[in-house]
Amino acid sequence: MSAKPRRGITNDDLFALRWDRGRRDLIGPLHRLYGPDSADLLDRLRDLLKKHWRARPADLRRLDLERDLNPDWFLSENMVAYVFYIDRFAGDLKHLPSRIDYLRDLGVTYAHMMPCLKPRPGANDGGYAVMDYTAINPALGTMTDFRQSNLALRASGISPVIDMVLNHTAKEHDWAVRARAGDPFYQAFYRMFDDDTLPRQYEKTLVDVFPDQAPGSFTWYDDIGKWVWTTFNEYQWDLNWENPEVFLAVLDNILFLANRGVEVFRLDAVAFMWKRMGTTCQNLPEVHDILQALTQATRVAAPAVVHKAEAIVGPQDLVPYLGTGRHAGRVSQLAYHNNLMVQFWSTLASGDSRLMTHVLKTHFPESFRRASFAPYIRCHDDIGWAITPEDTAHIPHMDAKAHRNYLADFYNGTHPDSFAQGADFQVNADTGDRRTNGTFASLAGLENASTPDAEDKAISRIALGHALIASYGGIPLIYMGDEIGMTNDHSYLDDPARADDGRWMQRPMMDWDAAVATQGRAARIRADLSHILRVRKATPQLAGMIPTRVVDTGHRALFAYQRLGDDREVTCIVNFTDRSQTLRTADALLREVPQTDLLTGQRLITSEGRMTLARYQSVWLRPD
Repeated sequence: MSAKPRRGITNDDLFALRWDRGRRDLIGPLHRLYGPDSADLLDRLRDLLKKHWRARPADLRRLDLERDLNPDWFLSENMVAYVFYIDRFAGDLKHLPSRIDYLRDLGVTYAHMMPCLKPRPGANDGGYAVMDYTAINPALGTMTDFRQSNLALRASGISPVIDMVLNHTAKEHDWAVRARAGDPFYQAFYRMFDDDTLPRQYEKTLVDVFPDQAPGSFTWYDDIGKWVWTTFNEYQWDLNWENPEVFLAVLDNILFLANRGVEVFRLDAVAFMWKRMGTTCQNLPEVHDILQALTQATRVAAPAVVHKAEAIVGPQDLVPYLGTGRHAGRVSQLAYHNNLMVQFWSTLASGDSRLMTHVLKTHFPESFRRASFAPYIRCHDDIGWAITPEDTAHIPHMDAKAHRNYLADFYNGTHPDSFAQGADFQVNADTGDRRTNGTFASLAGLENASTPDAEDKAISRIALGHALIASYGGIPLIYMGDEIGMTNDHSYLDDPARADDGRWMQRPMMDWDAAVATQGRAARIRADLSHILRVRKATPQLAGMIPTRVVDTGHRALFAYQRLGDDREVTCIVNFTDRSQTLRTADALLREVPQTDLLTGQRLITSEGRMTLARYQSVWLRPD
């Protein structure tokens, strides 16, 4: 008698298996965050996840299965990110699919659409004051348009990415409106105070994010007779993550959007989510418990999705966002490498790589467990000069404050040796610290280039930056317009809605004439980048899971690092100066075997054990 055929696995079976896998990594953080309430919360969480799993479209369930089998998909050397504002790149969501061929030709596999959820009317911090997480900004289209754009991107091998603001909502969000109307359930979603006793105590150790436009971290509202915690702007109310209802409500929105085709969430302002008296209320341990819980819960109901932490913080605080200790392999899979960006600009200005080598060698591990940085040179935001006294103490004759001032002057263009054209941002009257605005090309000298030689140098600096982020590890982020050398957009000063925010300087409208040009500097810059990305994709040693080891060559002008592949290493050396530089190959830890520069395809030529790099040259050397 033949055995009866076994029943095939059902979708509910898959959910049960994934819940069993994820539950182990949820119990700990939920218990640490919510204590006695965590047992009931776990049951409610399971129900929420199952609801969204059952609603998940079949095409996304297939993607879930593919990525269950290949969980390191986002660490591939094939990954290249492009970051853009939808309106400035394509007009709106309906027209976005018509620009996909451009992204594909550039080699893009990850499309970060800057804030596109429905913002509050009027001032909205560039879209980061969200009024409704389940609706699209009407100026960009509808949720149907969003879903269709995501389908078109994925069909072209490009993962859709959006921002998810975790620290706050707009004061017009439904939760805030109900809180303002006196609903105690929703008042507990925010941090509200009947008088200023506690706010004054908190203020003693808080740091203003926008000291120019929004000093202070609390706002008084006469109509409700309460102070509300508003870290960023008066219209952005900080959420109370000590309330488990906030955790469930935010996760509900994440999974709703995941089912509309989002594959990566950029988790905005994560450093600020937890508050504790007597601290700066940034980077507290509970933040990493929240991120682990969100990441592991998402992995149950939408395993195709990963999270990227937007934590623009110092080196000692940045590493935990990719998982250390008990959080290793369990928190956000990606994080911005803002320290690499800062050190790039610092070394480009000074021509001295010692600080860059010290910071990146000392503070950062060579690799992470199923996680990696997303390196970038510029983005939509300002540059904060994260140069600490603890680090400059290791560099003779360097003072942190003086170096920060030097960099701010260099990149606003007032330093006599500067090639750059940027602008100061958020000048802190108490400390004297300044942040910096400007596009990649303008800060690299292209806006001020008045001679062919100056233009050549600027284009070489841009190629140097792109080669660095393409080879250092993780997913390189290309900000819209950098691939064609777009310079500062000063027209924002004529727009009353933007004139008070200098960051719009580096958020120009896409220049499509330059993008399709076959001659001129835009074409040169794009050709350089396209070549760099093609070589990256053909080099498995540049994948995100491959360790990156910084090498101290002892040469001030050069920065070196090795990608430690299982079969062969790739040694990357960068000349940060406008003069040729010579290095002993032994100092670069090069093996005594023939080496090929992957970027030029040429064999390494040495003279008495020395190699020479041209001005602003990058080499990627691999043993033959």
